[in-house]
Amino acid sequence: MKNILIGTAALAMLATAALAESHSVVRLGTEGAYPPYNFINDAGEVDGFERELGDELCKRAELTCEWTTNDWDSIIPNLTSGNYDAIIAGMSITDERKDVIDFTQNYTPPSPSAFAAMSADLDLESAVISAQTGTIQAAHVTSMGGATLLEFANPDETIAAVKNGEADAVMADKDFLIPVVEESGGDMSFVGEDVALGGGIGMGFRKSDPELREKFDTAIQSMKDDGTLNALIVKHLGEDSPKF
Repeated sequence: MKNILIGTAALAMLATAALAESHSVVRLGTEGAYPPYNFINDAGEVDGFERELGDELCKRAELTCEWTTNDWDSIIPNLTSGNYDAIIAGMSITDERKDVIDFTQNYTPPSPSAFAAMSADLDLESAVISAQTGTIQAAHVTSMGGATLLEFANPDETIAAVKNGEADAVMADKDFLIPVVEESGGDMSFVGEDVALGGGIGMGFRKSDPELREKFDTAIQSMKDDGTLNALIVKHLGEDSPKF
């Protein structure tokens, strides 16, 4: 019996060591193409709101983290297949996604989505509207009835489609569209009403990694409690962006 107990204890220690080793470096997956949430800077590094947030969360969770980028349309499949350990990529929490992965609590409140176009008096109900594939905005355009959805793999292509006349308007997170409109020199403007979609943005994890998710969940809560998360939201997303 003693030998059995020792053997069981040894196996438990090995399992714990294996788990610790598997998460000795936590790989954070992001898109790197959705400013101000995440983008690649001139030095070729991941930058933006989620880079600064992710680094602080890893520090608070006492984890060593490294960043990797992945195209949006395969970002969940590559998480579940083990190419990285967490998604931190402007991903809204939805019931459909929760069927596949688990989320932390949100690190941004639900924020509005918006439409931007070259014409301020565009009729959205009969318009061709561009949106990024696999987003809550693409799903919303589909539900609008008379509008036609034009999907693209990355956010820049959705903007280019409006500028070159391929689409009448683009729908995306308003935080993403604000600098696009402001930097257009008056060529683009917001049209229609803002739309509230999703349950805020959270980090995504494999369902088999509850302990790792809980570490980040605790770190997010600590940033909410001490006000540093709101400070980051203001710094990167603007004073008018919803806060906690």
